[in-house]
Amino acid sequence: MLQVMPGVNKIFAFFVPLLAFVFFEKKDQRQYTIHGYAQGTDYTVKYFATDSIVTKGEVDSILMVIDSSMSLYKPYSSINQFNASAKGMRIDRHFANVMTKSFEIYRSTQGRFDVTVKPLVQLWGFGVKPVERFPDSMMVSAVLKCVGMRFLSLKGNVLKKERPCVQIDLNGIAQGYSVDVVAEHLNLKGIKAYVVEIGGELRMKGPKPDGTSLRIGIEGPSESPDAEPAIRHTLAINNGAITTSGNYRRFLQMGKKRISHLIDPKSGYPLSNSLISVTVYSRDAITADGYDNAIMAMNIDEAMAFVSAKKNMEAYIIYHRKDGSIADTLTKGFKQLIVN
Repeated sequence: MLQVMPGVNKIFAFFVPLLAFVFFEKKDQRQYTIHGYAQGTDYTVKYFATDSIVTKGEVDSILMVIDSSMSLYKPYSSINQFNASAKGMRIDRHFANVMTKSFEIYRSTQGRFDVTVKPLVQLWGFGVKPVERFPDSMMVSAVLKCVGMRFLSLKGNVLKKERPCVQIDLNGIAQGYSVDVVAEHLNLKGIKAYVVEIGGELRMKGPKPDGTSLRIGIEGPSESPDAEPAIRHTLAINNGAITTSGNYRRFLQMGKKRISHLIDPKSGYPLSNSLISVTVYSRDAITADGYDNAIMAMNIDEAMAFVSAKKNMEAYIIYHRKDGSIADTLTKGFKQLIVN
């Protein structure tokens, strides 16, 4: 039997960075905190206002609608209806928004990000159904015939597929989108300082009422494989989103063999390059969340060059050196976010 480590399944993003954010009160405003559970994980919304103008019920309602659209764990969801269809269907606005961004990232990363990986994700044991063993090369080759966003087309809100076997999995981007939708709800309510966090993906707006920046902690693996991850850096951010993708918190293990949950859509096999984790800063969470997975599929030189060429994007990357030791690097803009 294959064992998933750790044992908690999540609907969207699998790697959860440790977050630490603290607000301080100011006259006429107080901090409001909402905790809940959605999309297979915990969420937290913290904001400042003179009254509780955003409620847990509102947030839960927003996330429930998104789940009904793009959760593979909801039998009635739109994404499951699309996957079961032969040629495609008309989709809702949330689904269409995420697919539009997915096509953008697919083209920008030359196919390293590909939402049609669902059959591969399931084949390797990271899907909705458990598996008993790892696939052989013939099984991977057969499934690859159903993988590729070149088989998809989106016109308006009609998503079509050329092959009936094509199925999509939006786990690598939909949680970031969910963060953005909740954040936009707070913006519409006139809230000026907040942090929205879902499963470790977050977006924030500041400064806090006392004029100081919002702060979060970014964790990474320790040198010892048996040690708990530790906070690597503290960031001060007033506006933007931070998401992380990594391969050391979510994996499958059979005996001594361990594989990452991140699947290469081109080869059909789990990633096995030198990157350990990628933390991306961008203006919105859907962008950061979509690109962090794609960057994980690059080598360290490709990753740094790719991010450095992108406007409004910064990254912090932890990787293995050739001798097996752990190192980290970051873009110039990301370094400017770090505080002592």
